[in-house]
Amino acid sequence: MSTTARLLPAVLLRAVLAAPVALPPAAGAAADDGAYAGVMAGVGRMDNRLTDIDGFANWGNPGAATEYDDRGLVGGAVVGTGVRPGGLPLRVEIEGMFGNLAATTNMLDPEGLDESAKAALRWAVAARLGVAFDAGPLTLFAAGGPAAARIENSATDLDRSGLDDPWRRDPDDSFRDSSVEFGWSVGAGAETAIADGWALRLEGVWMDFGSGRHAVNRAGDNRCCGAGTERRPVAYEVENAFAIARLALVRRFDP
Repeated sequence: MSTTARLLPAVLLRAVLAAPVALPPAAGAAADDGAYAGVMAGVGRMDNRLTDIDGFANWGNPGAATEYDDRGLVGGAVVGTGVRPGGLPLRVEIEGMFGNLAATTNMLDPEGLDESAKAALRWAVAARLGVAFDAGPLTLFAAGGPAAARIENSATDLDRSGLDDPWRRDPDDSFRDSSVEFGWSVGAGAETAIADGWALRLEGVWMDFGSGRHAVNRAGDNRCCGAGTERRPVAYEVENAFAIARLALVRRFDP
């Protein structure tokens, strides 16, 4: 993943942890008190990395990593409530998100260009705890918590027996997986009142779902790691993360 992508989670997490100390709680009954619900839409970016652990696709180069990312639209909804235990302005919220985020690459084998990878986000949910405080006309907030998402990962190897033959997918040297993955979400943003009971929210979110391994060459009929190496199954490791910028229209209810 890019250097910016690697640093973003740490920056946002630091904002979540530092916010209660950096700024004082708002005095009185803030607009953040009580329950709220909203709809949101924005732009997301997938940030994926596939590591060829044994050097199978990138022949003889164990540990070769291929990064692939792309952008797409996302939408969703959020419900939550603002509470003040001991005067500390906290938010507890649950969000659901869907979109058309997908990214591909054909660089697993940079010489033959006959092996590709794809990742796609179908939906995600997160439960977040954060802090909120008034800053003039704005309410600033930062929050983080566990997340789950359905993510599709695949790698496809294309073979043909001769120059005049069509390319065909080799199922033994390919994998397709659609599963619910668990990770974490952290974000920060600001919102402002636009009408009685209504607010507009702008937020940046980072969601990270770690890595998983997927077997290829399952029959063990190809050499695993370059010329002269043994014939055995091998594995790819895939990492999935998402960066999202979104706008939400929020309706607040009287506490």
